[in-house]
Amino acid sequence: MKRIIYLLLLLPSIAFAQNYSLKKLASGTNTSMRGLSVLSDSIAWISGSGGYVGKTLNGGKTWEWMQPKGYEKLDFRDIQAFDNLKAIVVNAGSPAYILSTIDGGKTWREAYKNTDSAIFLDGMDFWDAQQGIIFGDPIKNKMQLLKTTDGGLTWQDISANLKQELSVGEAGFAASGTTIRTGQGGRVWVASGGSKSKIYFSNNYGYKWKVYDCPIIQGESSTGPFSIAFYDARNGIAVGGNYLKDKENTNNVVVTKNGGKTWEKPLRPVLGYRSAVEYFNNKICFATGSSGTDYSLDGGNTWINISTQNFNALQKAKKGSLVLLTGNKGNIYQLIW
Repeated sequence: MKRIIYLLLLLPSIAFAQNYSLKKLASGTNTSMRGLSVLSDSIAWISGSGGYVGKTLNGGKTWEWMQPKGYEKLDFRDIQAFDNLKAIVVNAGSPAYILSTIDGGKTWREAYKNTDSAIFLDGMDFWDAQQGIIFGDPIKNKMQLLKTTDGGLTWQDISANLKQELSVGEAGFAASGTTIRTGQGGRVWVASGGSKSKIYFSNNYGYKWKVYDCPIIQGESSTGPFSIAFYDARNGIAVGGNYLKDKENTNNVVVTKNGGKTWEKPLRPVLGYRSAVEYFNNKICFATGSSGTDYSLDGGNTWINISTQNFNALQKAKKGSLVLLTGNKGNIYQLIW
């Protein structure tokens, strides 16, 4: 009887999969793209290795590629776009740079530079057009935290606000720029992995922090949460795994219903390692990674695999229905759903 009930529960998922398809939009540019910012059904920005930044103004039909002069060797792991003219990019590795443009990418301004050999920025998110936050791997056991209150023109080091030191071997992942998420009322969540997996949470714009355990796979430098998403103040999902064993799905997705304080395993997990997860609404969620893409129709409790194609990032338009996936070798796809 339990098996029959379970199969009946999966029927809506199976029906939905029949309406799913991936549409190729672009490929061939020599860049691995992990930064993705989809604003509307028309405007989206992406960023990647080789100093590449891409922009579309027609929903992905055509793309304009650019390489900020003097920064052609950087790996831009995250990007935040505000409209067709303004965007901010962050690179991984040392030196660390934050660049911004207000003319659609024609010119770029260096807003931040850090030459410390240990600096490694992992991800960025914004509460609004003026206030944003970036986190990076620990230096002397202290997570690196940067904050802007002027739309990215300047950045202040607020690392001292987080009192708890990170464990040896604990760090972040810059897989898709989504191990940091902001929410209404000054909320922000940061996920760490490696030797230990934690959720660092602030409800006042990064001024004070709380720390929670995240029971996803951990213990090795290649394991942990590689992406988190929160639908609201309580409901969230963390996905990841072991990127060196990307077809394994042992404890690589957990869900929370209390803002990250505690986490539980879903009834049916994603198929393998995942580096990006997104809520489309309170029930429909998608996750993607190097070994494929999955979806859920029940807020992350059960997952169905719909592709084994390699992708790094996935995002739905903030205002609209356009969904883009980006990967290696300049591959950009649209999810038709």
